[in-house]
Amino acid sequence: MPDTEGHPDVAEMTLQAVLGALADPLRRKVIRDLVNDQPGAERTCVSFELGVSKSTLTHHFRVLRESGLVYQVDRGNSRKVTLRRHDIESRFPGLLALVAEEA
Repeated sequence: MPDTEGHPDVAEMTLQAVLGALADPLRRKVIRDLVNDQPGAERTCVSFELGVSKSTLTHHFRVLRESGLVYQVDRGNSRKVTLRRHDIESRFPGLLALVAEEA
């Protein structure tokens, strides 16, 4: 069962949800950027410079969070995003490497 913020447990992460989240090019860009960051790096949602409205940005990060690809936590007046690198690799080995290779 997802936690109160909507983060699923590793066992609850489904391939359908993850692939659905990665189907959008903007969400793939977010994951690709996070893969290329240092492990454990936290970023604000606006730091990805996706060029969309705040409501659209919120939607994209909700999809990423609910699929289990990212972990979001409130830090004062902003939300920080972290890639769930270890969880993704344990559940779907090699997936992050495929996303990182996309040009």
